Amino acid sequence: MPTTATEEARALLLRLAADRVPHPGGTLLAHLDRVHAQLAHWGARPALRLAGLCHACYGTDGFPTALLPLDRRTELASVIGPEAEAVVHFYASCDRGATYPHLLEPLFRDRFTGRTCAPDPLLCRDFAEITAANELDLARRDPAFRERWGPELLTLLTRFRPLLSPPAWQDTLAVLRPAGSRP
Repeated sequence: MPTTATEEARALLLRLAADRVPHPGGTLLAHLDRVHAQLAHWGARPALRLAGLCHACYGTDGFPTALLPLDRRTELASVIGPEAEAVVHFYASCDRGATYPHLLEPLFRDRFTGRTCAPDPLLCRDFAEITAANELDLARRDPAFRERWGPELLTLLTRFRPLLSPPAWQDTLAVLRPAGSRP
């Protein structure tokens, strides 16, 4: 029987069949586990690690498969806590095309409602950190993904640098910096 919030979150993800959803690099659950582990490695607080573990529960602008509909947010919150669930919802609601160029201003467009807001700076940092963990996992697992999207991701994460933790930024450089470029 699960005893920690992480174990309870993984049990929920298994009930929602995340282990059977295909995702680059294996299954969605394997990807979510790696994002969680990466955030832990970077020293993220527990709520952010849990948000990373569940970041795709409502689908995302880049991965539309949702494990839970938005009208079941309380179910996720009861497992990972309201702070982590709010980060998951914020991450899932991002209209990337409208938000990525303006997150530092800060300006955020919600893809579910179409509304634009100026989010709390902590949410912006959490969003940037999960984005880095998510994208770096894909780039590590798939050389073709890294070759195709690496330069664009490096540009994005360079723009997000003021929001990223030092370990996230160092991993960004380690994974995405072109070979032979200066440190």
